[in-house]
Amino acid sequence: MSLNFLIVDDSRMSRLILQGLAQQRHPDWTVLQASSGEEALEVASQHAVHLVSMDFNMHGLNGLEAAIELRRRHPGLPVALMTANVQSSVQERAREAGILFLAKPITAVSLEQMAALVDNLAGGRP
Repeated sequence: MSLNFLIVDDSRMSRLILQGLAQQRHPDWTVLQASSGEEALEVASQHAVHLVSMDFNMHGLNGLEAAIELRRRHPGLPVALMTANVQSSVQERAREAGILFLAKPITAVSLEQMAALVDNLAGGRP
């Protein structure tokens, strides 16, 4: 399934690891990147985005705030908050916002959990 996958993380290394996994397991996906919540909102305003992986701890707009704003602008957009910040309050806020919480480190399993968000959408994506 071809889709645009937006990876948002202030760590270039984290973005590259997740991009590499995505390209190996889903070569038909197009990977877009952003290094901040604000940049993610800009990228999503310029491209159709079908799936988002969002870090939590970033300068400026934190990942949860950015994810909630993305969902407000694009209702139903599948978003996963992938972070090393595993505090229960962060997990609860993500759950309340309908955002999948995934703890780092980045793995192939976590990528497939994100991919399942798209697969579970009614009708899927072209």
